Amino acid sequence: MDAPDRCAPSAKSSCTAGAVHTWCVSRKRVRRLMRKIGLSPIYQAPKTSEPHPQHRIYPYLLRHLAIERPDQAWCADVTYIPMRRGFLYLVAIMDWFSRKVLAWRLSNTMDADFCVAALEEAIARHGRPDIFNTDQGSQFTSFAFTTTLKDAGIRISMDGRGRWMDDVFIERLWRSLKYECVFLNAFETGSEARNGIGSWIDYYNPAS
Repeated sequence: MDAPDRCAPSAKSSCTAGAVHTWCVSRKRVRRLMRKIGLSPIYQAPKTSEPHPQHRIYPYLLRHLAIERPDQAWCADVTYIPMRRGFLYLVAIMDWFSRKVLAWRLSNTMDADFCVAALEEAIARHGRPDIFNTDQGSQFTSFAFTTTLKDAGIRISMDGRGRWMDDVFIERLWRSLKYECVFLNAFETGSEARNGIGSWIDYYNPAS
Protein backbone atom coordinates (compact mmCIF):
# COMPACT_ATOMS: atom_id res chain seq x y z
CA MET A 1 0.00 0.00 0.00
CA ASP A 2 1.35 3.43 -0.97
CA ALA A 3 2.35 5.82 1.79
CA PRO A 4 0.08 8.90 2.13
CA ASP A 5 1.28 12.23 0.70
CA ARG A 6 3.28 14.24 3.19
CA CYS A 7 1.96 17.54 1.87
CA ALA A 8 -0.20 18.98 -0.86
CA PRO A 9 1.44 20.86 -3.73
CA SER A 10 1.00 24.62 -3.76
CA ALA A 11 2.10 27.61 -5.81
CA LYS A 12 5.24 27.78 -3.71
CA SER A 13 6.29 24.13 -3.79
CA SER A 14 7.01 21.31 -6.17
CA CYS A 15 6.02 17.74 -5.24
CA THR A 16 7.40 14.63 -6.92
CA ALA A 17 6.02 11.18 -6.16
CA GLY A 18 8.46 8.33 -5.86
CA ALA A 19 7.76 4.62 -5.39
CA VAL A 20 7.13 5.05 -1.67
CA HIS A 21 7.36 8.74 -0.71
CA THR A 22 6.40 12.19 -1.91
CA TRP A 23 8.99 14.96 -1.69
CA CYS A 24 7.96 18.62 -1.45
CA VAL A 25 10.63 21.14 -2.40
CA SER A 26 10.43 24.93 -2.20
CA ARG A 27 11.09 27.11 -5.23
CA LYS A 28 14.14 28.56 -3.50
CA ARG A 29 15.73 25.13 -3.18
CA VAL A 30 14.87 24.23 -6.79
CA ARG A 31 16.47 27.46 -8.05
CA ARG A 32 19.60 26.80 -5.94
CA LEU A 33 19.95 23.25 -7.24
CA MET A 34 19.37 24.38 -10.84
CA ARG A 35 22.12 26.98 -10.47
CA LYS A 36 24.43 24.39 -8.93
CA ILE A 37 24.14 22.01 -11.89
CA GLY A 38 23.99 24.74 -14.52
CA LEU A 39 20.34 24.48 -15.57
CA SER A 40 18.48 27.61 -16.69
CA PRO A 41 15.16 28.28 -18.44
CA ILE A 42 15.19 29.26 -22.10
CA TYR A 43 13.08 32.32 -22.97
CA GLN A 44 13.45 35.65 -24.71
CA ALA A 45 15.25 38.24 -22.63
CA PRO A 46 15.32 41.51 -24.60
CA LYS A 47 17.60 44.31 -23.47
CA THR A 48 15.70 47.08 -21.74
CA SER A 49 18.46 49.55 -20.78
CA GLU A 50 20.21 50.49 -24.01
CA PRO A 51 21.86 53.95 -23.71
CA HIS A 52 21.63 56.57 -26.44
CA PRO A 53 25.05 57.91 -27.45
CA GLN A 54 23.77 61.48 -27.88
CA HIS A 55 21.76 61.75 -24.67
CA ARG A 56 23.14 63.43 -21.56
CA ILE A 57 23.96 61.15 -18.60
CA TYR A 58 23.36 62.66 -15.16
CA PRO A 59 25.40 61.88 -12.01
CA TYR A 60 24.24 59.39 -9.39
CA LEU A 61 22.92 61.36 -6.39
CA LEU A 62 21.89 58.62 -3.95
CA ARG A 63 25.28 57.28 -2.86
CA HIS A 64 25.61 57.57 0.95
CA LEU A 65 22.29 59.46 1.09
CA ALA A 66 20.00 58.41 3.96
CA ILE A 67 16.45 58.00 2.70
CA GLU A 68 14.31 59.00 5.67
CA ARG A 69 10.88 59.99 4.33
CA PRO A 70 8.47 59.43 1.44
CA ASP A 71 9.00 61.51 -1.71
CA GLN A 72 12.65 62.10 -0.91
CA ALA A 73 13.61 59.87 -3.84
CA TRP A 74 11.71 57.96 -6.51
CA CYS A 75 13.08 55.48 -9.00
CA ALA A 76 11.92 53.94 -12.27
CA ASP A 77 12.91 50.97 -14.37
CA VAL A 78 11.73 49.00 -17.41
CA THR A 79 11.50 45.21 -17.57
CA TYR A 80 10.09 42.75 -20.10
CA ILE A 81 6.98 40.67 -19.47
CA PRO A 82 7.05 37.28 -21.25
CA MET A 83 3.72 36.32 -22.78
CA ARG A 84 2.53 33.02 -24.22
CA ARG A 85 3.55 34.53 -27.56
CA GLY A 86 6.14 37.29 -27.50
CA PHE A 87 6.52 39.83 -24.71
CA LEU A 88 5.55 43.30 -23.50
CA TYR A 89 7.52 46.00 -21.69
CA LEU A 90 6.59 47.25 -18.22
CA VAL A 91 7.72 50.47 -16.55
CA ALA A 92 7.12 51.14 -12.86
CA ILE A 93 7.80 54.17 -10.68
CA MET A 94 8.55 53.45 -7.03
CA ASP A 95 9.06 55.51 -3.89
CA TRP A 96 12.41 54.50 -2.35
CA PHE A 97 11.29 55.00 1.26
CA SER A 98 7.92 53.20 1.24
CA ARG A 99 8.68 50.82 -1.71
CA LYS A 100 5.21 51.71 -3.03
CA VAL A 101 4.58 51.48 -6.78
CA LEU A 102 3.27 54.94 -7.63
CA ALA A 103 2.44 54.34 -11.31
CA TRP A 104 3.08 51.79 -14.04
CA ARG A 105 2.46 51.26 -17.75
CA LEU A 106 2.64 48.39 -20.27
CA SER A 107 3.78 48.85 -23.86
CA ASN A 108 4.63 46.73 -26.89
CA THR A 109 7.42 49.13 -27.91
CA MET A 110 10.46 50.56 -26.16
CA ASP A 111 9.87 54.21 -26.97
CA ALA A 112 9.79 56.84 -24.23
CA ASP A 113 6.08 57.63 -24.42
CA PHE A 114 4.85 55.01 -21.95
CA CYS A 115 7.57 55.98 -19.47
CA VAL A 116 6.59 59.65 -19.70
CA ALA A 117 2.91 58.73 -19.25
CA ALA A 118 3.72 56.78 -16.06
CA LEU A 119 5.86 59.65 -14.76
CA GLU A 120 3.11 62.21 -15.42
CA GLU A 121 0.56 60.01 -13.64
CA ALA A 122 2.82 59.56 -10.61
CA ILE A 123 3.39 63.32 -10.30
CA ALA A 124 -0.32 64.08 -10.77
CA ARG A 125 -1.37 61.57 -8.10
CA HIS A 126 1.44 61.83 -5.55
CA GLY A 127 3.19 65.19 -6.00
CA ARG A 128 6.89 65.28 -6.78
CA PRO A 129 10.05 63.84 -5.19
CA ASP A 130 13.27 65.70 -4.47
CA ILE A 131 15.31 63.23 -6.58
CA PHE A 132 14.35 60.85 -9.38
CA ASN A 133 16.74 57.97 -10.09
CA THR A 134 16.88 55.71 -13.17
CA ASP A 135 19.37 53.70 -15.16
CA GLN A 136 20.93 55.08 -18.36
CA GLY A 137 18.32 53.58 -20.71
CA SER A 138 17.39 55.78 -23.67
CA GLN A 139 13.78 56.10 -22.46
CA PHE A 140 14.95 57.82 -19.28
CA THR A 141 17.66 59.95 -20.89
CA SER A 142 15.26 61.11 -23.63
CA PHE A 143 14.38 64.78 -24.01
CA ALA A 144 10.70 64.12 -23.21
CA PHE A 145 11.43 62.28 -19.95
CA THR A 146 14.15 64.58 -18.59
CA THR A 147 12.18 67.70 -19.57
CA THR A 148 9.18 66.43 -17.59
CA LEU A 149 11.43 66.03 -14.54
CA LYS A 150 13.08 69.43 -14.97
CA ASP A 151 9.76 71.22 -15.49
CA ALA A 152 8.56 69.74 -12.18
CA GLY A 153 11.72 70.92 -10.39
CA ILE A 154 12.98 67.38 -9.73
CA ARG A 155 16.71 66.61 -9.50
CA ILE A 156 17.79 63.87 -11.93
CA SER A 157 19.98 60.96 -10.82
CA MET A 158 21.23 58.04 -12.92
CA ASP A 159 22.89 54.74 -12.03
CA GLY A 160 26.46 53.96 -13.01
CA ARG A 161 26.77 51.88 -16.19
CA GLY A 162 25.92 48.23 -15.42
CA ARG A 163 25.25 49.06 -11.74
CA TRP A 164 21.93 47.28 -11.17
CA MET A 165 22.58 47.43 -7.42
CA ASP A 166 22.09 51.21 -7.57
CA ASP A 167 18.38 50.49 -8.12
CA VAL A 168 18.15 47.32 -6.06
CA PHE A 169 14.65 47.91 -4.68
CA ILE A 170 12.92 47.98 -8.04
CA GLU A 171 15.01 45.02 -9.21
CA ARG A 172 13.57 43.09 -6.24
CA LEU A 173 10.10 44.20 -7.31
CA TRP A 174 10.65 42.70 -10.79
CA ARG A 175 11.85 39.42 -9.34
CA SER A 176 8.82 39.08 -7.06
CA LEU A 177 6.36 40.13 -9.77
CA LYS A 178 7.70 37.62 -12.29
CA TYR A 179 7.92 34.62 -9.94
CA GLU A 180 4.65 35.29 -8.11
CA CYS A 181 2.53 36.47 -11.04
CA VAL A 182 3.92 36.52 -14.58
CA PHE A 183 5.63 33.11 -14.81
CA LEU A 184 2.62 31.40 -13.21
CA ASN A 185 0.05 32.76 -15.66
CA ALA A 186 1.52 32.86 -19.20
CA PHE A 187 -0.73 35.74 -20.27
CA GLU A 188 -2.30 35.45 -23.72
CA THR A 189 -3.20 39.11 -24.33
CA GLY A 190 -2.19 42.57 -23.22
CA SER A 191 -5.47 43.04 -21.37
CA GLU A 192 -4.89 39.80 -19.43
CA ALA A 193 -1.39 40.97 -18.52
CA ARG A 194 -2.68 44.41 -17.50
CA ASN A 195 -5.37 42.96 -15.25
CA GLY A 196 -3.08 40.34 -13.70
CA ILE A 197 -0.20 42.72 -13.06
CA GLY A 198 -2.57 45.39 -11.74
CA SER A 199 -4.06 42.95 -9.23
CA TRP A 200 -0.59 41.86 -8.09
CA ILE A 201 0.59 45.45 -7.64
CA ASP A 202 -2.55 46.30 -5.63
CA TYR A 203 -1.70 43.34 -3.37
CA TYR A 204 2.00 44.29 -3.20
CA ASN A 205 1.56 47.98 -2.35
CA PRO A 206 1.59 48.83 1.37
CA ALA A 207 -1.68 50.19 2.71
CA SER A 208 -1.93 53.94 2.23
